Amino acid sequence: MKKPRAPTILGAVTNPLQIKNLVRGAWWVIAAATAGCGGRQHADALAPTTPLPTAGLAAQQVSVLPLPLLAAEDSLHWQALLADRRAALAQADSVIGTLLTARTPEVTWVLPDELRRAARRAPGIAPDPDRMGTAVLRAQGIEVVPDPLRGELRTLVALGGNGGRYALVPAALVFRRAGAPGCRGTACRAPTMPGAPVATAELSIVMVDVRTGRVGFRTVARGDGDDPWSALARAVKSLTPGLP
Repeated sequence: MKKPRAPTILGAVTNPLQIKNLVRGAWWVIAAATAGCGGRQHADALAPTTPLPTAGLAAQQVSVLPLPLLAAEDSLHWQALLADRRAALAQADSVIGTLLTARTPEVTWVLPDELRRAARRAPGIAPDPDRMGTAVLRAQGIEVVPDPLRGELRTLVALGGNGGRYALVPAALVFRRAGAPGCRGTACRAPTMPGAPVATAELSIVMVDVRTGRVGFRTVARGDGDDPWSALARAVKSLTPGLP
């Protein structure tokens, strides 16, 4: 028995059921073609990046949560580069916020620093944006945000987002060594060509309607680069195709 979907402006520009069906069909085709790789891939890991539904968010305030999780494959040897976790997360937030603001001016983005200031103004009421456990939303099966995270998002967005309804949650950022498309095991790695990008950034991102707690948009944005921040910048740009 299907559950009725709560009214949401994202419904006008996205069709989660249709997207899931398309992704599922694409997965079986790709899985058959890459069966010899020897690695187990997740269906969504091979899906193309879905653009942000900015047409349905125009003139609205959307809160952008801080990135909670950042990791890189050992083979990249970026341990020293990303050793300062707090600084690396802050740099990632800066890249995400700068590109969202520049490339989608039709949306009023409330960035992490503004949410932090709102939380400090309401101690004991608003949650700390950097300690909310939003990394759990990277899991593909989550369609409704679990409590207490659901209540924390609603409170934070109400205080920091001036009554806005939506929150954009970058749930995880993973850097992988660039290789054959769709392959994640060492057996699938393509030989590195001269001048080829070193790494692929994979940014898991969701849009949450904080009034209902439902996840209305989900995608993994990908971009290649020779360093973490150029790869991340290309990943964020993939969310707004059609621009340089």
